[in-house]
Amino acid sequence: MKSCCGLVTVKNEPVPLKSVEVDVHVQGHVATVTSTLLYVNGEERPLEAVFVFPLPGECAVCHLSAKIGDTEVVARLQDKQKAREEYDDALSSGHQAFLLEESDQSPDVFQLNVGSLPPGESAAITLVYISELDMQADDALGFCLPAVLNPRYTPQDMDRSQMATVTSVPAGTVPYTLALSAHLSSPQPISKVECNCDLEPLAYLNPDKTQATVSLSPGHLFDRDVELLLYYHDAHKPTAIMEAGLDTAEPGSLMRDPVVLLSIYPEFPAAVTSSLSTCGEFIFVVDRSGSMDCAMHSGKDAKMRIESAKDTLLLLLKSLPMGCYFNIYGFGSRYEHFFPKSVEYNQKTMDDALEKVKGMRADMGGTEILQPLKHIYSQPCIPSHPRQLFIFTDGEVGNTKQVLDLVKINGNSHRCFSFGIGEGASTALITGLAKEASGHAQFITGTDRMQPKVMQSLHYALQPAVKDISVHWNLPDGVSVTTLSPPLKVLFHGQRALLYAQLKGENAANPEGSVTIQYNLLEETVKNQLSFCLRPTGDTGVTLHRLGARTLIRSLEIEERAAGPEAKALREKLLQLSLQSGVSCTHTAFIAIHKGSGQTVQGPLLHRTVPTPGMFFGAPMALCCSMPMARMAPMRKMANMAPMARMAAVPAMPPVMMCCDSMEDDDEMFDGVQEPESPPDPLLQLIFLQKASGSWEMESSMAKVLKKTDDELDKLMPVGVDKAVWATVLALIWLYGFCLEAQDEWQFVAMKAASWIQAQKVDCVSQCVQAGNALLGCQLQQKTLGL
Repeated sequence: MKSCCGLVTVKNEPVPLKSVEVDVHVQGHVATVTSTLLYVNGEERPLEAVFVFPLPGECAVCHLSAKIGDTEVVARLQDKQKAREEYDDALSSGHQAFLLEESDQSPDVFQLNVGSLPPGESAAITLVYISELDMQADDALGFCLPAVLNPRYTPQDMDRSQMATVTSVPAGTVPYTLALSAHLSSPQPISKVECNCDLEPLAYLNPDKTQATVSLSPGHLFDRDVELLLYYHDAHKPTAIMEAGLDTAEPGSLMRDPVVLLSIYPEFPAAVTSSLSTCGEFIFVVDRSGSMDCAMHSGKDAKMRIESAKDTLLLLLKSLPMGCYFNIYGFGSRYEHFFPKSVEYNQKTMDDALEKVKGMRADMGGTEILQPLKHIYSQPCIPSHPRQLFIFTDGEVGNTKQVLDLVKINGNSHRCFSFGIGEGASTALITGLAKEASGHAQFITGTDRMQPKVMQSLHYALQPAVKDISVHWNLPDGVSVTTLSPPLKVLFHGQRALLYAQLKGENAANPEGSVTIQYNLLEETVKNQLSFCLRPTGDTGVTLHRLGARTLIRSLEIEERAAGPEAKALREKLLQLSLQSGVSCTHTAFIAIHKGSGQTVQGPLLHRTVPTPGMFFGAPMALCCSMPMARMAPMRKMANMAPMARMAAVPAMPPVMMCCDSMEDDDEMFDGVQEPESPPDPLLQLIFLQKASGSWEMESSMAKVLKKTDDELDKLMPVGVDKAVWATVLALIWLYGFCLEAQDEWQFVAMKAASWIQAQKVDCVSQCVQAGNALLGCQLQQKTLGL
């Protein structure tokens, strides 16, 4: 089946979703999100609405309720199959029913069925989930309310028979709005809040600025992800939060015992953070599916995703150390690689790769990442060159769990650094790739530049790998611990590591405990310790319990998929944990039933769709695309009913912004697309001219970047100086003098250049720096340039 792409409208068709209200309560590093969606059936016949929507991949969904008139119905968490049967039975009996379930293929996609909404009736549906805030590179804590759910490409070997249809319209015509307010509470003062959407002024609620409120400006259309960046004082300060259990829960259960959340920030010795490896096998895997021909953002000067990825590859290739090994893969419905196997990095192989990067296009159909990964893992690792995998994708895959299972099996052979490009990238895929292979995940959305984030990950990749991580608990007599988080497999300098643990027993006389993270780094043992109080930190409800349960649930789900005869026992354990904690999993669903008249629904079938915002080839456009979901088969127990109108609406929470991949390998779909010409970037031009060794040659193209003539460069060159040394010193002065704000992007390029100059062992470096300053109008010191 192919997705259809064409202009569609919803003119004169009623839209049932009227408004979305979101209330966010942030406590430190955790957000509790309550979303209320108002739907109204303006039709003359009852409707069944099917909503598909994204949520953060690691969130804990813990509540669903519906208010019809003055009656509120709270959903129960139930075995998924039983919940589906109850839903069908309720509709066949003339009742209203609500069913919320997680996709079988990806934990960041949910489906909500609203059954039999009578004519003129309204329903306010409330969904609650809990999520950790992401730590950003600039120490901000990031909260994202996802609006964008791009259609997931379905691989050839997957069942495509059950598809949910998604209809989209230009983003500016979305007929419903979002109201969002956030209440912030932090142990440290809140410095500021930034957002990619218009905000009302931040209002502090107390003198020490540890509590504040902020909200979106009125009338916001939910046509994009809403991203909040929260800045706290001392954001890197290790913290511990203790949460009391529920007295009403079963004794000995997770919900009965206290739970502690530890936020740890490893601090490596300066000698480690400043020393970078000169070996390694670097494999760059680049999404070349059709959706990579979308713009990075909706601004006027936005680059296409594929073009930004190509610029990033240029920067990466120039930043690699001499003597390492590398290869580049492109994938879509098929895949290809630049070299049959990884090659040694030198001038020739770098030039060959750069020539091929120039010709890369988003012309390879759908997003099928499984096969290239299988090919990479089939290649033997190179001794003394640790494998580092860099994956760039917009994350539109339908077999997320299958991909992550493959990465986990091969997790000990490499580290994976993953990058989600553009809005709608699967959070479950991007974070899962890094988690299962001891790497780091980054998301590039809005006006973010890809290059600084990728360079940060390259810095991590070049740092020595942390080995033999262990966690040691020091607790009072009578208190024991059960760790809920999976074993720590990776630590990076200054990057947060979260640990959830269940504590059993008590010792009233000694309420203090501590945890020590111990690991080996460059053959040295390093210890980081955090002390904490065993008394509850404050009124957090059961937030941490549910996040801890969610963490354990995800680990058990991975074990279950890999298990043989033990799979049944693991499924029972998952069911028990999910039902006990109230957190959904792949085997459970929320079901709510509102008993109405009990009369069989009569009347002809009506079909309506809720429009969602779409973007195609970088410009807003209406699309009709298909997306696989777990349950779209006709209802099984409605033989006695006349068919209701089925309202396929995407999403339950946000609208969907889409860049479509073809369901087949539709390369011809992208023929004739003219990419807008953008002015050349002088920084990238200069970096392109650098040699693999780190040096530059004195040539006319170099003079052009520096905005000088060849004669000017020759005239001020100190007597007897090698031209390559002179050119390389000038390049360093230009980088530090004119591009200092982009230092995160060119830091490795500059380090290579400085190392090359030092290796030449010439005596005229100071004269070159002095002459270069005079030529370029700078006043930089030799030490500043790393010389």
